[in-house]
Amino acid sequence: MGKLLAIETSCDESAAAILDYDSSNASITDALISSQIMIHREFGGVVPEVASRNHSINLPELVKSLLDQNQLRPRDFDAFAATGGPGLASSLLIGHSFAKGLAASCKKPFYSVNHMEGHLLSPFISSGEKSIPPHLALIVSGGHTMLIKVDGLNQYQLISKTIDDAAGEAFDKVGRMLGLPYPGGPEIEKLARDGNSKQFSFPRSLPGKLDFSFSGLKTAVLYTLKDLGYNTHNLPKGKILADLCASFQQAVIDSLVKKTLKAAQATNSRLITLSGGVSCNLALTNALQEALSRRNIHFLPCERKYSTDNAAMISYSAWFYHRQGLHSPLNTNINPNLALA
Repeated sequence: MGKLLAIETSCDESAAAILDYDSSNASITDALISSQIMIHREFGGVVPEVASRNHSINLPELVKSLLDQNQLRPRDFDAFAATGGPGLASSLLIGHSFAKGLAASCKKPFYSVNHMEGHLLSPFISSGEKSIPPHLALIVSGGHTMLIKVDGLNQYQLISKTIDDAAGEAFDKVGRMLGLPYPGGPEIEKLARDGNSKQFSFPRSLPGKLDFSFSGLKTAVLYTLKDLGYNTHNLPKGKILADLCASFQQAVIDSLVKKTLKAAQATNSRLITLSGGVSCNLALTNALQEALSRRNIHFLPCERKYSTDNAAMISYSAWFYHRQGLHSPLNTNINPNLALA
């Protein structure tokens, strides 16, 4: 049984995970995440310089805590991995350099992992799949919204993506308009439970097309607030706030579900996976589950603990390449704009 240590620092979460593996099985032994949400909340979003500085402070202690509580030392690992992109350059550099340093000092293989591939594979972590079945993957996060046709490991075809804001980004920006704390997604979801999703008619952009667009929806919320007489000094509260959240959220969900169904039909996919931070939204998960079940299409969302940025998904992705004897040279650089397909 081998051990792999993975690190994730693509944005504002410092994360580390231990994966135990052999040639046919892999399981997450332990994982830790140090969140910076409360730090960035006062700025209304992630500040790259602040994020990288806190990674420099938090990551060494996080890794030490993870190793100490598992009674391990760096030389006990057979491989090391870190996120190489996409993400914030200043954040990626911290974790990538840290893992490369460990790999070099221990003379073990290093894996530079695509963050989006980590999300794509995350629904399969709990089952410990040793091969990736053909499927259609919906990845919805703060920085990305895309549909990927998957034929196997590293066999990815981009079906569609957002042409402007990602869904998670739209949640955060609308949350800021409504005076809600960062990140906006969980706050909007919570308030939407008491709202009427039909109270406000917001657009579903690019009807008939597979690409996503949420910029127009964001603008529609802004104009609605102005029409209702609200501004930064007079924000909606109570029932109106709940209705705005519910109506906005439903517009996002409708777009994601309808385009996923259309893409599933176009690609003849019988398995749909859901991953990324926005997959935490239960209303989205339930809507997809209901729509797909009516069409007898299997649905596999990632576990909630693997939905936001985490190192477990990075370790799992690295394991597949480790099994094939494919590793990254130690002079591999980060790529903030690294593409998946």
